[in-house]
Amino acid sequence: MRRVCLTLPTHRACAATIAAVGGEAAWGAREFGVEVHLLVLDSSAAPVLAEHRAAVAALPPSPGVVVHHLDESEQRRFLREVINRSGVAAPDRVLDLMLPSRVSYGACTNRAFLIAEALGCASVHRRDSDSSYQILDGEPVHPFHHELGSLGRRAADVRPLVTRSRLDPASEDRPVALVGGSFTGAMSVDVSDIRRLDPDVFHEVVGLSVPAGYPEVWRGHLIEESFRGSGTSPFTGDRTTLCAVSPTRVDMCNIGLDRSVYGRIPLPPATDTIGSDYFLIHLAHDAALPGVLHNRDIVNFHTEERRSDTGFLAYQLRFAKFLLSRHHLDSVHAATAAAGASLLDAEGRVRAGAVAGFVRDSTRIDRAENARRLDVLDRCYRTLGDRYPAVADALAARRGRLLDEARDDMAAFAFLIDGWEALSDASASAGLVTAL
Repeated sequence: MRRVCLTLPTHRACAATIAAVGGEAAWGAREFGVEVHLLVLDSSAAPVLAEHRAAVAALPPSPGVVVHHLDESEQRRFLREVINRSGVAAPDRVLDLMLPSRVSYGACTNRAFLIAEALGCASVHRRDSDSSYQILDGEPVHPFHHELGSLGRRAADVRPLVTRSRLDPASEDRPVALVGGSFTGAMSVDVSDIRRLDPDVFHEVVGLSVPAGYPEVWRGHLIEESFRGSGTSPFTGDRTTLCAVSPTRVDMCNIGLDRSVYGRIPLPPATDTIGSDYFLIHLAHDAALPGVLHNRDIVNFHTEERRSDTGFLAYQLRFAKFLLSRHHLDSVHAATAAAGASLLDAEGRVRAGAVAGFVRDSTRIDRAENARRLDVLDRCYRTLGDRYPAVADALAARRGRLLDEARDDMAAFAFLIDGWEALSDASASAGLVTAL
């Protein structure tokens, strides 16, 4: 029986989301005859962790669904076993990159990838703790419908099942590597207050996330569309496109990836950096790997914790690190886009060495641009008022460290890519599942 991993990484209270994702797992197992491993990776503090254990225990037993709820100590034990078996260099450094003490969106998903390998899963499907499902005719709208129906299948065989195809015919013999949708509701990056306070500042700050070289009219459109998902239109029926899926059209709360992708390349393990988990979407697109874009959009919302003074500052620092990381990642994406299908070997697999080389090259770019970006944030945030001048002060106090971390995060990513195949192979080795 085909096994798949439906994962929910979390570090905050989300009992309702656990119940909802558990419902999607049961639905997928029933409708597609697969074995769904529901994997909750929990980095929450003790009181919230206890709430989550109760929520997991309350999930009704369902045929074909196996539930794994792992706290950080359980995840660490698994990782140590994988790392020891793999023989990778600098095992303690690898463990720190896989389970850092600070929030890392890429690292939590990397852990899901390795656990999915240990469980013998063919794909990983990710949802987020600050999201829920749309409802149509009283029933949840599950992205699983398209993910399970298309992932791993030959693109030419999926073509009759979709609404339209924009896939290069040269890619039709390859398997579908990615299936994704977007979101409705709140902006995925919480910058709506900046827009409310000063639209011009919003344009300048968000513009830092747009790669250089776009004509101004396109830049303006990209800025206006950034982080907005599919807007507010509710789901009324399926629309699907077979294509090389654009990273701007999907969200990581609504994604399914075939193991042929994540078994070769991890996500950047950067800490306190939003958007660090989107790398594989760019890579799949640039390598012209077949994908399916659908409109079963997830509902995104913002938790109350983010509105607190502490949560607000932490989030803005992560947003600043995202803008600094973009300077390095844009150079990587330019290189992978130029490489195109040559990113794949003769068997259609991503060439990890080539990607690691592009990432390593990005550590040598001039950091003057990132210094300029911090100057823009400092100036803009001080004009906004409200709580933003305090963010400017925090960024100024961390200036040198932030510039160093943007570069060092990429060096760490290249290092992790170098050892990733060994880690994946070790995870998939017989008997390792007992470590769970």
